[in-house]
Amino acid sequence: MPKIQANNLTFHYWQSGQGPDVVLVHGLGGNLAAWHLGIVPELQQEYRVLTYDLRGHGRSDAAPGYTTGDMARDLRGIVDALDIQKAVFIGHSWGADAVLHFAQLNPERVSELVVVEGALLAPLASVYRSPEWEGWPYAVRTLESLLGRPIPEENRCDLEYLLRQVIEIPIIYGPSQGRPRDEDLIFRVLDVLRPMWEGREAEGNMSLEGLSRIEHPTLLVYESNTAYPEALRELSDRLPASELAVLPPGELKHFSTLEHPDAVVSNIRKFLNERRAGVSDTQQVTR
Repeated sequence: MPKIQANNLTFHYWQSGQGPDVVLVHGLGGNLAAWHLGIVPELQQEYRVLTYDLRGHGRSDAAPGYTTGDMARDLRGIVDALDIQKAVFIGHSWGADAVLHFAQLNPERVSELVVVEGALLAPLASVYRSPEWEGWPYAVRTLESLLGRPIPEENRCDLEYLLRQVIEIPIIYGPSQGRPRDEDLIFRVLDVLRPMWEGREAEGNMSLEGLSRIEHPTLLVYESNTAYPEALRELSDRLPASELAVLPPGELKHFSTLEHPDAVVSNIRKFLNERRAGVSDTQQVTR
């Protein structure tokens, strides 16, 4: 297990392939393995791909502080330590939020961005706290189908209650399928989310206003039945160089990298190839 020191923490990481650098950042409660089930085997044929476990996830160190600013500084330390000067940054869910914050703070290190089901958890926390948020019925239906029992009416918009039920559900994807979940990780996820759900959004998280400063070509990848239409709308409106790829509806929603890896890779390849072709055409005209 290769590990590296960055931002005073030890991170578990993996690099494979050759070519331009691509950095993949997983979501809250996941680990780097999520990328290796269907995304990395394809991208490593054309790119040098870096995956790593976020702080407090997988085999990386846990530490106080889990804002997108903390994640962005971790990411800066990792790419510095690995001498990655410029890369394509791809993030899923909370990882997409961290990648966007990284791009705000380090624009010179980013060539393109890919946002897969980005949620903008901190800046849109008031939306997600509302009982009217359309993600609540989805979460309840999914949990009820996996648990085999109904969620009590009074707990159907109770984030902490719903997350604690996840502990009972064995891992669904990958080589660990069927094994028990990491209970400590669920509690760390709660520690990340609790301030936002209580209206105490932690300082150091990305703001909506900062999105308009991200001028990099950005691909937004969302399922047609995404639970985060508000985030998609904000990103589409605020990112000046963004384009949208719509995936088929997901059975579990939001886990596109696991349910639709071929479609995710296909859209990423198309997006990056078009950018590369544009650069090549510009160089030929210049010559």
